[in-house]
Amino acid sequence: MALRLEDKWVWDFWFAQDGSDYHVFYLQAPRVLKDERLRHWHTSIGHAISQDMITWQVLPDALMPSLGDDRAFDNYTTWTGSIIRNSGIWYMFYTGSNKVEGGHIQRIGLATSNDLVSWKKHPSNPLIEADARWYELLDLDIYHEQAWRDPWIFWHVGAYHALITGRANHGPVDRRGVIAHARSLDLIEWKVLPPLTEPGEFAQMEVPQIIAMNGGYYLIFSCGSGMLSSLGRNRYGDITGSYYLYGESPLGPFRYLCDQPLVGDKRGSYYSAKMIRGPDDTWYLFAFKNFDHNSNFIGEISDPMRVDVISNGRLKIMD
Repeated sequence: MALRLEDKWVWDFWFAQDGSDYHVFYLQAPRVLKDERLRHWHTSIGHAISQDMITWQVLPDALMPSLGDDRAFDNYTTWTGSIIRNSGIWYMFYTGSNKVEGGHIQRIGLATSNDLVSWKKHPSNPLIEADARWYELLDLDIYHEQAWRDPWIFWHVGAYHALITGRANHGPVDRRGVIAHARSLDLIEWKVLPPLTEPGEFAQMEVPQIIAMNGGYYLIFSCGSGMLSSLGRNRYGDITGSYYLYGESPLGPFRYLCDQPLVGDKRGSYYSAKMIRGPDDTWYLFAFKNFDHNSNFIGEISDPMRVDVISNGRLKIMD
């Protein structure tokens, strides 16, 4: 069954696997808010565990905003992140925003855990911030926020890398969405680097993930129809969903394999897709259930959908 909470909406999520246990961490907000648009400003990070990726047991919440600390980068929101393990310690990188700043500026911080249950925020937070040499900083006359969120952390060729939802500092406003990039040797000190994708088709490329599959690398990201540029709408149509690019390296360059999203439609039925290998060593896709046929927000995580590689390296949902 899908992961649904009776009293909370659930949306963006990320996984950590510990032996046969699958842990999912997710953004959540109270359903009593009624208006789903308010959920982004009433978030905490929930946690559930499963061994079959179908039946989930909800565990204590993992993280919440640093309420009452005006200086904290995350005293307003704790948003999407990812988890990586190093030397027996779990590292959760996540997005935060500050209430004094109106939540307009996004930064990336770290919390660590020995058991995936109890988390401690790093005293030097935030650890990764946008660099104006390549990325757009806050200018409300240009865009409504400083996009710097959804870190996806992975190890490659002697270093840790972060993929980040960012915006280039040049070009038409609706075409500036890029996958930003940062590198670290120790998961604490980070160097921000130029983006891994070129601006053009998206205003934002949300919740990125890199998957090594079939001898190549798939860069998965999500975009709503309202964040597609004119070029993006020409390629995809008026679609909300999750897309992908392909590269021979996890650091690019990346290219399109087709003009179809991995999962998506005009209604925006699914969003924020992530993939993970299941207990049967098969790749599965999850997404959060977004809107129903009456445009009502659903707010739960889907059951797994099997994904395979078909002709020309394209990905296809098989179920």
